[in-house]
Amino acid sequence: MAVLEVDGLRVGIGKGRSGATVVQDISFHIDQGEILALVGESGCGKTTVGLALMRLLAPQMRIEAGAVRLHGRDLLTLGPDEMRAVRGAEIAMIFQEPMTSLDPVYPIGRQLTEAIRAHQHVGDAEARRIAIEALDHVQIPAASQRLSDYPHQLSGGMRQRVMIAMALCLRPKLLIADEPTTALDVTIQAQILQLLLNLQEEMGMAILLITHNLAVVAEVANRLCVMYAGQLIETASTDRILARPAHPYTTALLESIPRMDVERTHLPVIPGRVPAIDAMPSGCRFAPRCARTSDVCKKDPALTMVALDHYAACWHPAVAVPDEEADDAADDTRIHRKAGVP
Repeated sequence: MAVLEVDGLRVGIGKGRSGATVVQDISFHIDQGEILALVGESGCGKTTVGLALMRLLAPQMRIEAGAVRLHGRDLLTLGPDEMRAVRGAEIAMIFQEPMTSLDPVYPIGRQLTEAIRAHQHVGDAEARRIAIEALDHVQIPAASQRLSDYPHQLSGGMRQRVMIAMALCLRPKLLIADEPTTALDVTIQAQILQLLLNLQEEMGMAILLITHNLAVVAEVANRLCVMYAGQLIETASTDRILARPAHPYTTALLESIPRMDVERTHLPVIPGRVPAIDAMPSGCRFAPRCARTSDVCKKDPALTMVALDHYAACWHPAVAVPDEEADDAADDTRIHRKAGVP
């Protein structure tokens, strides 16, 4: 059963002639107990998607179209008070940088209990007990003593654990983890990832993992969505994409990762740069950097089935569709936009 269904999400910035679309027609779903990874290089729109789901976009940004259904309830139709009741209790987010997400002038105990009391009708003593239990859950030693600590008194790994405790103390149905291991050393990264996996298995929640780190994705994610320049360009199971990527951008990302089993003197690089949001090329946005490009790439590609449960927005995907799969997928080959090609 899908916990979250995102359908045609579009986010814009600015107004009038100076306005631009930063996220275009994003659609995906996350099932109960599943970890879905949203992957792409910096600036592709991953964090914007996460903030849009939480309805925490900056004032100059706006959701222009789409639906975000949490257990069938469209969050985009809720009023501010209704959304405030959902945010934290049913859907929670671990933000990218804990040092800037935690308030430096308040001890972490006050910040934890504030979130608890905002959603549960409990007194100070009960809120404190829940906060200590949440810190114990994320394996912070001497949890009751840590409540009086300020963020600057904790290490980076401890601050990240506090952010996880804050997100999970109300046992949400969906957790959005935005780069949860950024700026942490490899050992602490492994601990944080294992902690998320343990908590996810114990609580049965769904997780949207936002990251640019494909090594992290390979370890924890069930399915993978790849973004480029504000669009979803490929989606399939993690094992499938890592073994047989269809989109040339996904292929280039994987080839740029150092591998112990491949001897290389130089790592491949993707030529050119990501287009600016106000200067997107017509048709395929990756075409100016792609080695497979042709005249048809001047038209916008739809997210199309290239193999069973494997979709790519590319006119020249690397994975061919077997005949028996093509027949079954005849009615399902355009799941986002209509492509203007005969």
